This record gives sequence, C-alpha cells and structure tokens, in this order.
Amino acid sequence: YFYPQAPQIENSKSSDVIFTGAMDYRANVDAVRYFVETVWPLLRKQKPDARFVVVGANPTKEITALQNIDGVKVTGRVDDVRPYIWAAKTAVAPLRIARGVQNKVLEAMACAKPVVATSAAAAGIACDPAKDIIVADQPDDMADEIAALLADQGKAQKIGEAARETVLQDYQWDEQLSRFDDKLSQSLQTYSSSA
Repeated sequence: YFYPQAPQIENSKSSDVIFTGAMDYRANVDAVRYFVETVWPLLRKQKPDARFVVVGANPTKEITALQNIDGVKVTGRVDDVRPYIWAAKTAVAPLRIARGVQNKVLEAMACAKPVVATSAAAAGIACDPAKDIIVADQPDDMADEIAALLADQGKAQKIGEAARETVLQDYQWDEQLSRFDDKLSQSLQTYSSSA
C-alpha cells in the first residue's frame, strides 16, 4: 500500500518535514509538541522557509494551536496519508514515548522517504542507522540532520531508497508471518515434547 511516487503537485500537501499519526494519542502529541518547541526553531534558523506538516486525525487543541507557529500546518484527518508522505522531503519520528515497531516510520520508509527519528522510535525496527534511518535524540542534532537532508537531496534519496529496500526485505507481511509461523511451530514442538 505504501510505495514511492513522485509528489502530485499540490501545495497544500507539500512539506519539507512530515509527521503522521493519530493526534489524540499521548505519545504522538508529546512528540509533535517536543519537535515544534525544541527542534523546529533550530531548523528554521538554518532553513527559514521550511514547512512542517502534521497529518493525523483528532488533533488536540494544543496540537491545533501549533498552526500559529510559522511554517507549521496541522491537517487533521485526511482520507489518505500517502500523498502527504509523497509530497514531503523527509519524515520525522521524534517520539520520546515509544514501544515496538512504529508503523509511521515503516510507512515513510516504504515510500522511500528518509526518516529522522529518536532512538526510542527506531528501537523496534531492525535497520542500519545512517544508512536506512537517521537517529538523533538531541534537538540540535535532529535539526542538523534534517537540514543536511534538505540541503542534499542526493543523500536524502539514497537513504530513502535504502530504507525502502529494508522494508521490502524484512517487513513484508509474508516475511513477518513466516517468522511467526516458525516460532509457533517451535513452541508447539517444545510443548509436544514435554507433554
């Protein structure tokens, strides 16, 4: 469902940076607020015209209020997040509260977008930092990494392509389900042997 595509030129969807997720979920609210309050001002010093789009249903009042900050747009619910991902130059996952695999990260990677994420957001995904994903935990590091990607579209494309390959190789449903089947079979064999 998620794949690379050239952006359909529609200015309302284009951005330099995108975040996707349910915007009434505490971890996402915290991540976006943290990003806008700590990383965004640093990034705008380097890239004054940068645009950040928050795409997700049910934005809280505090998230909606972020639209008052230059360069920030909150969409609310959209029918399809893919056009927004396609129209973005990079995706961020500045999660400070995260467990397991972050689908927002895999979706951006599957669309061949470079992702800048905190170590908490990247922890559930088996990939090569700096090749498939960029991990940055400090606001200045995150701002610098995003600015570098925006300045070097060749680097951004290379990371995005590597990210997509990782998703195709390791995160397709068939691959994941075969791993599950293997584990289930091993467990059943162990149970049968001990019974």
